[in-house]
Amino acid sequence: MSAEATNPATPGPVAPPAPAVARRKSRARIDLRRLGRAALLGPAARGRLPDAISHVVEAHRAHHPDADLEPLRRAYVLAESSHRGQMRKSGEPYITHPLAVTLILAELGAETTTLTASLLHDTVEDTDVTLDQVREQFGEEVRYLVDGVTKLEKVDYGAAAEPETFRKMLVATGSDVRVMSIKLADRLHNMRTLGVMRPEKQARIAKVTRDVLIPLAERLGVQALKTELEDLVFAILHPEEYEHTRELIAGNAARPDDPLAEIADEVRGVLREADIPAEVLIRPRHFVSVHRVSRKRGELRGADFGRLLVLVNEDADCYGVLGELHTCMTPVVSEFKDFIAVPKFNLYQSLHTAVARADGQVAEVLIRTHQMHKVAEAGVVALGNPYAPGAEDPADGERADPTRPGWLSRLLDWQRAAPDPDTFWSTLREDLAQDREITVFRPDGGTTLGLPEGATCVDAAYAQYGEDAHACIGARVNGRLATLSTVLRDGDTVQLLMGQDPASEPSREWLEHAHTPAARIAIQRWLATHPAGGGESGTEGADGTTADAASGVEGQTARAGGSTAGTGSGAATRSTRTAGTHGTDGAPAVRPRGADVLVDRPGAVPRAAVRLAGCCTPVPPDEITGFAVRGGVVTVHRVGCAAVAHMKSRGREEIGVRWGDTTACRVTLVAESFGRPHLLADLTEAIALQGAEIVSATVEPPSQQRVRHTYTLELPDAAHLPALMRAMRDVPGVYDVSRAQHQAPAP
Repeated sequence: MSAEATNPATPGPVAPPAPAVARRKSRARIDLRRLGRAALLGPAARGRLPDAISHVVEAHRAHHPDADLEPLRRAYVLAESSHRGQMRKSGEPYITHPLAVTLILAELGAETTTLTASLLHDTVEDTDVTLDQVREQFGEEVRYLVDGVTKLEKVDYGAAAEPETFRKMLVATGSDVRVMSIKLADRLHNMRTLGVMRPEKQARIAKVTRDVLIPLAERLGVQALKTELEDLVFAILHPEEYEHTRELIAGNAARPDDPLAEIADEVRGVLREADIPAEVLIRPRHFVSVHRVSRKRGELRGADFGRLLVLVNEDADCYGVLGELHTCMTPVVSEFKDFIAVPKFNLYQSLHTAVARADGQVAEVLIRTHQMHKVAEAGVVALGNPYAPGAEDPADGERADPTRPGWLSRLLDWQRAAPDPDTFWSTLREDLAQDREITVFRPDGGTTLGLPEGATCVDAAYAQYGEDAHACIGARVNGRLATLSTVLRDGDTVQLLMGQDPASEPSREWLEHAHTPAARIAIQRWLATHPAGGGESGTEGADGTTADAASGVEGQTARAGGSTAGTGSGAATRSTRTAGTHGTDGAPAVRPRGADVLVDRPGAVPRAAVRLAGCCTPVPPDEITGFAVRGGVVTVHRVGCAAVAHMKSRGREEIGVRWGDTTACRVTLVAESFGRPHLLADLTEAIALQGAEIVSATVEPPSQQRVRHTYTLELPDAAHLPALMRAMRDVPGVYDVSRAQHQAPAP
């Protein structure tokens, strides 16, 4: 961002000088004092553009050659006459301020309506002009923008008033991002001319700019404003480090050689040979960027003071450039990032890579189209009017939902949902502090989710489902089951598992894993309206006891239903562990006869005493084998059981066994589930409906919202086992059912 609107005679911090290579060709510096004198002479003849806004018109026409300039002329006439006689603290006519703000926006490519409102942004607050007059002369849209900026000017950024006033500011401006654009340009010009104020006031304004407005500029993608604001704040709050950084930049500019320029020439040659039309520019790092790099890398080398920018015409050319650079030069693969396929949350698109020279110098390279570059510099300002009705939009004058950028739209939802201003403020400050974002994908190919770095499955659930995420019971990350506390990484595929119980509720524990305002506010809002709710969903309470809701055990006997509700079918009680050999009345459970096994050992009785191994619980038609144990008993295992391999390795002799005619069997199944209310009752009901009897049931204490259920069941026919396991898996919240492994043998 150039400093053309800066008064060269004004003391105090100004935009830092650009390093050796200019970013673009700039016009001669504009003398605001001359403009002020021209403004005091009054407007030009009707129908002619006043000389005072010729620089604004020139910048505006560069982006919008066919723009209607009449609104700008009339806005300047009204602003100049209204502010006539008012002076800034620097001694300049006040009209120079709205002119400078409008110039900043014009250079960024703002459309005519935004520039018109910018010229008038202080008239309602500081002069006798009313909003009704603005509406009559310029229409409802300009009136709306001026009103929004006026409300912003009334915001008190003091610490005591921060939460509620900042919330009101967002309500006033959030429905149209152009209001915030004008505010940011207004703050930039004020920061450029802050030297006339007392040091303590400079510091206070600089801190608010750093904590609130710079993060907002980042979220809105207005990098040109953000970087200059950062440098101005840096100069005020850290003058010694600023001076040291300035010396580093000056020292690099005085070097006889420029490795970055040499690498740029090499890149131009590579692209010329590949016949890819491209413009290769050197973008010097701004002061704060150089300071950050020096703290990260220590002593800086020549290529660290800037980056190469490659501008092309088409998206496909971006990848063509990338391929040529990686083929003909030495790439630093770890530096590659693709923000074209997956744009950042603030609309930013670009390919990032780095190439190395033989001497170890590494140059970062940004590859983008000209349109991407425009958006990267100006963000939402480059979008023009994002609310103008399109071909398929209703033209009834109703404002469209501000989905560009999505962050601001979501922010409006947060402030409406926040139970109180302090909650909103704390979550917003946390969100603004996040300077990196990850992108996660949905397995169905739906819309990607942009989340801050460090976000968990809880955040993904609320980003995708809103308050319906209260019913989330778990997730699969890259195809594997994961707890809701799992931290996501860039590029992960996340499938959220939703429960069907309408009584589902979020857990207080989720707050510890929620990093996004959407998730935290939704959970806090639910907890505020359900003070007795917020079951721990698989976590331990403050007294160390396990919450009943985790396993769905609520003190009553679980339903079994039907004629199969026999001994043990109601074995699920409030205890998290039910004795494996007892029924509901505490008496030993009678073990019915299981499937017959015949022994093929020579000289042995075919129906010799056998015992089905509890480690693998074989059932017909499993392939089985046997081993003799003490007392002449034969233990029967599935052939694939780990115990079989172990006994073979110790030289134990196998005994041939086979299934008899009886198909009834006993089997132990393990169900893995996420905790939710009524889960155990639903599981036992599903088992009963399949005609199985529960001999024993064990529910282990929940761990990380997961619950493990172990059931020993009697089946009238082993052929029913696959259908039984499918029925158990179909119970909401159950994600896996398997045959037991490594359990103690059933008696």
